[in-house]
Amino acid sequence: MADLKLTGVEKAYGEVKVLKNIDLDIRTGELIVFVGPSGCGKSTLLRMIAGLEKITAGEFTIDGVRMNDVPPAQRGIAMVFQSYALYPHMTVRENMSFALRIAKKPQKEIDAAVERAAKILQLTPYLDRLPKALSGGQRQRVAIGRSIVRDPKVYLFDEPLSNLDAALRVATRIEIAQLKEAMPNSTMIYVTHDQVEAMTLASRIVVLTVGQGIGQVGTPLELYERPQNEFVAQFIGSPAMNLLPGEVVETGAETLVRLDAGGTARSAVPTQAADKGLKVNVGVRPEDFVPTEGEPIFSGKVEITEALGEVTQLYFEKGGREMPVIAKLPGIHPQLRHSEVKLTADPGKVHLFSGGRSLLYR
Repeated sequence: MADLKLTGVEKAYGEVKVLKNIDLDIRTGELIVFVGPSGCGKSTLLRMIAGLEKITAGEFTIDGVRMNDVPPAQRGIAMVFQSYALYPHMTVRENMSFALRIAKKPQKEIDAAVERAAKILQLTPYLDRLPKALSGGQRQRVAIGRSIVRDPKVYLFDEPLSNLDAALRVATRIEIAQLKEAMPNSTMIYVTHDQVEAMTLASRIVVLTVGQGIGQVGTPLELYERPQNEFVAQFIGSPAMNLLPGEVVETGAETLVRLDAGGTARSAVPTQAADKGLKVNVGVRPEDFVPTEGEPIFSGKVEITEALGEVTQLYFEKGGREMPVIAKLPGIHPQLRHSEVKLTADPGKVHLFSGGRSLLYR
């Protein structure tokens, strides 16, 4: 069991600040996922927690004990990397027990730890095989098992599924979720660039921005349904949330916005009388758009359709915008290509941003 706390943590390489003012509490039993664009420092932050990178500023504690200058081997942390890093000449059993044998633990203790980890990871039938006789997913499970036998306070995962193909990634993701269920008191921190992994595995997600630290921390649904800023709104969800500029024309419990490109949007985000005339960006997720015959939020000509089976993605002509407006409709709609389509959305799913920040969090 372990509670982790980062207070004002920063990382700089010379004059370049990679991470700035990281304040984060991680509670015992949580599975925290770090996500963010390339270069945001998510793997660097993980390595700082592990002790593999020096903390430039701030403080990191585990259960109230300062860890800044504690060597990695004494932090009670185990790390699973992208590459399996298994010894090819050793069996699964030997790979999993290696750290305990180096520590000269009693053989009975080693055998019990390996058997327990193998049972959790469903590796018992493979204990006497060499890594070359295993699939990629099985090898990654062995790497995880090597961490479990050490019984650490904290497990760190650095993009552990990135070397697997799509089918194995899904299967191993489910296995990691099952592993967490089997070890409810274990604290885990997981780095990924895959949103599906983040949304399905995390107790909470930490969204990191490039050079600015944390964009938002919350449960997967909190980040999806109530993003605090435009960066998180567009980073969480695929395709990204559409942002359409406009001006507030009616305020109150609901807000009416006139879009610059024509059309109106009604949002359940409340505003005050002083907000009338405020320039905002209206945010609508592609899956929240629905066709309408009435007054639309957006209307345009469909340039490309992507039929994905259960849904069809519509890409509208840019019309001077940097990015096309995208709608995701249930079912198959190939006939909509090159057609004019009007779209609206439920007011409860229409977000409002001003100066990059959500009006919901003012």
